[in-house]
Amino acid sequence: MRVLHVCSELYPLLKTGGLADVMGALPFAQKEEGTDARVLLPGYPAIFAGIPETYVVAEFFNFAGHILLRYGEYNGVGVYIIDAPHLYDRPGNPYHDQWYQDYTDNYKRFALLGWVGAELATGLDNWWHAEVVHSHDWHAGLTSAYLYNKGKPAKSVFTIHNLAYQGRFDYRHLYEIGLPAGMFHVDGLELYGEISYLKAGLYYSDAVTAVSPTYAKEITRPEFAYGLQGLLGTLEYQGRLHGILNGVDEKIWHPNNDPYITDHYKLKFMAGKKKNKEQLQAHFNLPLNPNVPVFVMITRLTEQKGVDLLLETTDEIVKQGGQLIVLGSGAQHFEQGLWGLTQYYPQNVAVKIGYDEALSHLMVAGGDVILVPSRFEPCGLTQLYGLKYGTLPLVRATGGLADTVVDSTSENIKAGIATGFVFEHADPQGLRYALNNAFALWQKQRLWVNVRANAMAQDFSWALAARSYQTLYDRI
Repeated sequence: MRVLHVCSELYPLLKTGGLADVMGALPFAQKEEGTDARVLLPGYPAIFAGIPETYVVAEFFNFAGHILLRYGEYNGVGVYIIDAPHLYDRPGNPYHDQWYQDYTDNYKRFALLGWVGAELATGLDNWWHAEVVHSHDWHAGLTSAYLYNKGKPAKSVFTIHNLAYQGRFDYRHLYEIGLPAGMFHVDGLELYGEISYLKAGLYYSDAVTAVSPTYAKEITRPEFAYGLQGLLGTLEYQGRLHGILNGVDEKIWHPNNDPYITDHYKLKFMAGKKKNKEQLQAHFNLPLNPNVPVFVMITRLTEQKGVDLLLETTDEIVKQGGQLIVLGSGAQHFEQGLWGLTQYYPQNVAVKIGYDEALSHLMVAGGDVILVPSRFEPCGLTQLYGLKYGTLPLVRATGGLADTVVDSTSENIKAGIATGFVFEHADPQGLRYALNNAFALWQKQRLWVNVRANAMAQDFSWALAARSYQTLYDRI
């Protein structure tokens, strides 16, 4: 089957969030499973730098001007690149300028992405036609609208990575991007009087996926739907909305071959985890004590991620003798709050503001518990890394967190299915309850080791996700 992924980021060439991680793994996993998967990307400087050898497969003029379509390969997967310097040859972030102002021509930049995605199903490349066009997030949302307008020459799938970003633009741009006025309707592109590229992906696709089963259910409710609960509820009723969990790229995230840590380990040989813990404590100048649990958190410092809940419950970690290490950046008041904790509890709390890829790997490898107390989380990746590394996730029961972590109740421990700690309500009391459960299990090291073994035995590989997507493609 020939599948085209239409997207705006690809790890490690260009990344602003989790979308890039998915695109840097899913097409490659599908290729290994036998799917002829290719990727379409805008021609940002970082993309051309990472794929320097390309050749032109098409040249055309349309609403976006004079465009070349180039083709190359990255790690064995075919990649189409839209060569349009007047739209994409800009330094830094692909969506906004250095003052965080969205580019005023984003409507055209990403309409072109969708247009080319649809044309690759109808002969833009004479040698390869997509049978399924799989678009990702609002940047690629118009792909399905263009396919619909062309009589649906290929099946279409749209994946929601973050429903909060909807790609909304003024109605007056509709005539500029080659779509008929009749599609600007509540049953179409229109959302609150504007064009919504995200809604186009939802409405016109043959199937819509969210990045976890629980998130697929949550987004049909008003508190998670950002005004789209009616449409999403209809998609659910029609059987067009599906939840497929993201995976872990084990070439990058596995304790036995992690390129960022020196002391590797695996389920049957755990000595390396103790060494990583010692290195982590030394790095942050915390007491080198193997007998205290180390809680780690790697995150954007926002309310969504539950940072305020952590600030209100850190005293529980300190009171019971634990250590807390946080890596991240974000809202200034959260950064200041965390710095304050390091001053108040210098023997128990350490913080690094910013991001450090190598340090994040050491934290996952050296920690005992990884904290993900999010208010909402479409899928989440850090809890999956924690499971893989035997760093038990402590999470709130939402989205992909609820789908991937089993609470360490006595019943679940006896059944051999416990893998971490889960709390229900996004408040300090809920997080404090889960912290207490973690300390209680830590006091029973035999049970802790059993739960850790359960966690490390979980399989969240991209091969599983690739097979799930293939089943969906076959169905449509």
